[in-house]
Amino acid sequence: MIGMNAVLEPGMLVENPARPDWGVGQVQSNIGGRITVTFREEGKVVIDGNRVALLPVHDG
Repeated sequence: MIGMNAVLEPGMLVENPARPDWGVGQVQSNIGGRITVTFREEGKVVIDGNRVALLPVHDG
């Protein structure tokens, strides 16, 4: 999981496949495997990148 999350940068859009109800989120930071994301429906969440693989969302 670390490999996929390592490419996430601030500004990128992501989804948490375990929590589709959170909607699309925007990465705020990715430091040492701790990824801060602001989700449309959930607000700001800090994700442990070692335990959760976020999926990039591509526009269009």
